[in-house]
Amino acid sequence: MEGIKVGDKQSKYPIIQGGMGVGVSLHRLAGNVSKEGGIGILSTADIGYQEEDFAKDPRKANLRAIGKEIKKARQIAGEDKIIGANIMVALKNYSEIVKECVKQKIDLIISGAGIPKELPEYVQGSNTKIAPIVSSFRCCKLIVQHWIKKYHYVPDMIIIEGPEAGGHLGFKKEELKEKTKPKLETITKEIVNYIKEIEKQSKKHIPVIAAGGIWDAKDIQKFLKLGASGVQIATRFVATYECDASIEFKKAYIKAKEEDIKIIKSPVGMPGRAINNNFIKKMENQKSKIEKCYQCIKTCDVANSPYCITKALINSVKGKVDEGLIFCGSNVSKIKEIVSVHDLIQELVWES
Repeated sequence: MEGIKVGDKQSKYPIIQGGMGVGVSLHRLAGNVSKEGGIGILSTADIGYQEEDFAKDPRKANLRAIGKEIKKARQIAGEDKIIGANIMVALKNYSEIVKECVKQKIDLIISGAGIPKELPEYVQGSNTKIAPIVSSFRCCKLIVQHWIKKYHYVPDMIIIEGPEAGGHLGFKKEELKEKTKPKLETITKEIVNYIKEIEKQSKKHIPVIAAGGIWDAKDIQKFLKLGASGVQIATRFVATYECDASIEFKKAYIKAKEEDIKIIKSPVGMPGRAINNNFIKKMENQKSKIEKCYQCIKTCDVANSPYCITKALINSVKGKVDEGLIFCGSNVSKIKEIVSVHDLIQELVWES
């Protein structure tokens, strides 16, 4: 297995750890994944939730925490390793977060939960590479053509997140039903063929990364054979000792059965995949009064939202799992134990 090239650095293995927020993939997880030969990704969603002034001034706390988390991740991984950040387009201060990551010399920015139309503008003159998250060939073509036309910028990487991914999904709810669900394999083939043409025109290598429901080495090999340069895996990295989430959060993954996985409507208007815990069941029948707005997502309608997504995600990552939202991928029920990042990556690379 050949690694993934990002600028003048290259990972040992073709594995990117997906960014998971709030606080699930911070410096411990991202740093150790990069140290072990993958590409570790920090989630910037409310990244400063542990800062003392987060409740008072979440904007400042988040911007300050970016530098801290990148520095700590690099101390674990080593300066020659790739560290990336996942930044949602839906964030209210999206451009500020991107610019701060660039200022802190992040190697890679992965951006989804919306269309990152202006992303090339924010990385001009830097060594930071950028990768849009797409859910379809149409979406991929739209972004690529827009970046080329407006900025003369060809994406440095493409991340395809299929319908089996965790958290917020780039599909309509009806598209996520078994009969109408698009196949990641089909989307990957279409995008790989299209990107080959873009590579010829631009004379630039553009890794295509498949994500959403990738479980083992056989899955990785399957997508490499389809022309992808690598895969992105998130859910499996939650059940590692190094994951930044609480032990209660990890245990919720281990206990989850297939029937516990639910497609929910997030307070920010997107469908999402989560564990159907007491919190979700409770919120189906009542609203939780929002006492404070953390100014996180552009599309959040505070007056009509059933609950505060920031508070729900922070509760769960801290261990109050029955009072919080636990996002997950479609394969969460396969997780049976907590392992080290080293052992998980070795299993993904070497198992037959």
